[in-house]
Amino acid sequence: MANHKSALKRIRANQAKRLRNRYQAKTTRTYIKRLRGTQDKAEAQELYKTVVSMIDKLAKKNIIHRNKAANNKSKLAKHVASL
Repeated sequence: MANHKSALKRIRANQAKRLRNRYQAKTTRTYIKRLRGTQDKAEAQELYKTVVSMIDKLAKKNIIHRNKAANNKSKLAKHVASL
């Protein structure tokens, strides 16, 4: 167990950040699945804008790697274009 007040606070802060990161990443994955499942091109284009924004935010905060973000965006753009 931690021996200093600052270490205890760091544990609490890390836990809060971990939960926030997990929530944001899971929400983004859900939106990606929704985008992949859609067949309507207009709806997909609107959803694509939202998903790209979410992916960029995750990459900016180092929740996911920037290359993974680029790969996801590329694959989703291909999917939307193919509709």
